[in-house]
Amino acid sequence: MAVMSEQEAAKYGELYTNTTPKVNPDKPGIFARQKDMVVVLDDFASRYFMSKMLATKKTPSELITEMVNRDIQASV
Repeated sequence: MAVMSEQEAAKYGELYTNTTPKVNPDKPGIFARQKDMVVVLDDFASRYFMSKMLATKKTPSELITEMVNRDIQASV
């Protein structure tokens, strides 16, 4: 990471302190897009994933990716 001089830091500090951010309500931000990916599981599925996570030391996304890949391979 480049090191800023005091003068550059003051300039950017002034710019970002006094500038109102421009927001486009038609284009969702990163957190709004992540909200669309949230999936609610039933109790059985959540317990299944929790036990698989503990047994395999994998994340939920790794487990889901493996499940999807198995499903795709089975259908080919």
